[in-house]
Amino acid sequence: MRPDRHDAHEAGRPDGAAAVVIGGGLAGITAALALADAGLRVTLVEGRPRLGGLVFSFRRESAVGELTVDNGQHVYLRCCTAYGWFLDRVGARDLVPLQDRMDVPVLDADGLRLGRLRRTALPVPLHLARSLATYPHLSLAERANVGRAALALKKLDPEDPRLDGVDFASWLRRHGQSPRAVEALWDLVGVATLNARAGDASLGLAAKVFKTGLLSDNGAADIGWARVPLGEVHDALAREALEKAGVRVELRTRASGLDRTEDGAWRVTVDNGPHGREQLAADTVVLALPQRETHALLPAGSLDGQDRLLDIGTAPILNLHVVYDRPVLRKPFFAALGSPVQWVFDRTEASGLAALPGGAGSQYLAVSQSAAQDDIDRPVAELRERYLPELARLLPAARGAGVRDFFVTRERTATFAPTPGVGRLRPAARTQNPGLYLAGAWTATGWPATMESAVRSGLGAVREALTELGFPQGQLPQEVA
Repeated sequence: MRPDRHDAHEAGRPDGAAAVVIGGGLAGITAALALADAGLRVTLVEGRPRLGGLVFSFRRESAVGELTVDNGQHVYLRCCTAYGWFLDRVGARDLVPLQDRMDVPVLDADGLRLGRLRRTALPVPLHLARSLATYPHLSLAERANVGRAALALKKLDPEDPRLDGVDFASWLRRHGQSPRAVEALWDLVGVATLNARAGDASLGLAAKVFKTGLLSDNGAADIGWARVPLGEVHDALAREALEKAGVRVELRTRASGLDRTEDGAWRVTVDNGPHGREQLAADTVVLALPQRETHALLPAGSLDGQDRLLDIGTAPILNLHVVYDRPVLRKPFFAALGSPVQWVFDRTEASGLAALPGGAGSQYLAVSQSAAQDDIDRPVAELRERYLPELARLLPAARGAGVRDFFVTRERTATFAPTPGVGRLRPAARTQNPGLYLAGAWTATGWPATMESAVRSGLGAVREALTELGFPQGQLPQEVA
């Protein structure tokens, strides 16, 4: 339970400390909540008219009525404990439930063979043995080789800096993985979690994904996703939690300057549109922006090799949104092989389509395409021509269905690129300037660019801030305290 301000004061914490958090994505929201929970006076500034960063929803008028559209499909796993804390903290756990047990339908477009990656209640690694033994998309020899590679992967230490410079595909080849095994298993998981194919991904980050998600606990890879629009969780409920915590939230407000005062405090210059320019004083500042925006605001000398932030690349994610005039998919989601289609989710209920008078009987599918460098700039007409036939090939019910709407959302810089060597570029939360901290999924959390990494980064920045201020850290989740 969050302590109120009186409790914080009675606990002997420094009175009157102020913090400014710059950026209202998951990292910034997390940092603001944790700082407020510790008793600081917190102001959160965000340039957009909403919170949530790149995890958001918007309204779209379509042929069937007004839909609530997520910019992209976001999922998390049971092992994402920091994001689970975030959901609890904003009161959204019931809106973003987890599967009882991991169950991923995998459909091969060539022959429409359906396989499933499912876990049992057996301990690791036996929890996946039955699923792997019957997985139809790999030969018997390939399945045996996957098991041997998994055992070798379990021995790796994701924090070993030597792994950072090695690409995952090379490691897989050295451990007997065929191109088909890479496509049907390793990239099936890796592309969705790393936003890169094995050849473009750091072995260190790949090891983190597979060891944590599949080889740590038998329930670690159970999948959760929002049954409501993302904006309801990461904007509306987050804003409500911030307001209850006493955080001053300033939207449509951009930080344009950051400098030290003569007494060693911080001065944040913000531009608030028609309200003009304002200067905010703070003992603590958390910069929770993407890497390039962070670089632009950082005072000189804040980091060793500060310009290395500009060497952290980005990777795109493309989402295709299709509204059919009838149901074409009976499952909540599936993954595809032998097709440009990667993952497909049913968003009929979450979008509000089912409740629209014009939406009766229709179904809304979201096609999530990670590592989408080849498609991200294609015109909508080309994407429609490319993907609708593929969906019809995968889903026989779609072959005679009418398409009531087709549109695209693009995030050209959705995540940092997890390329070999990126680990040495990712900065820690603490800078060389007292009172100034960094947060964001791209910072040195040890995780790839996920919602989990974003929340962990915010908590990590607060941990460092509270340590420097001499505050107790008992309110932080145990894994980052």
